[in-house]
Amino acid sequence: MQVWYRSRALYDTVMRLLNSGRYDAALEMAEQIPDDKVKAKAFSKIAVYLAREGRDYREALERAINVTSDLPSGDATKALMSLAFDFLSLGLHEEALRVAEFIRDLSNRSKIQAEVALKLAREGKVSEAMRIINDILDEDVKTWAMSRMATTV
Repeated sequence: MQVWYRSRALYDTVMRLLNSGRYDAALEMAEQIPDDKVKAKAFSKIAVYLAREGRDYREALERAINVTSDLPSGDATKALMSLAFDFLSLGLHEEALRVAEFIRDLSNRSKIQAEVALKLAREGKVSEAMRIINDILDEDVKTWAMSRMATTV
């Protein structure tokens, strides 16, 4: 239990450092978080914050992905899906797809691909959307994405 409380306190500190513009200090502090689930969340938040600010977020993203790979499958999937959706909401389609590549669960990876494709279709990039849909391995998700795209375009 102490590990979680320490992790939570460090996470809160990371968020304060980030909000005050002390990005390097936030990265260093996040590295000290003992609980990998909380650490992955901290690095993910840093990466998304930096991306939103137009700053270089690659180091934080790599650290988030690396820490997430040590989590149990279900926790890793949740963390990576959340990160991918955050990048998608920022319009960073390629980053969302890149994060999705690390999702071990085929259905959930496919859901991210489908959402990226649908967002591209809404933006008028239909051929790019179809390319992504065709790459989806989960047939149920692929069918769902194609039917949704028909009503989106």
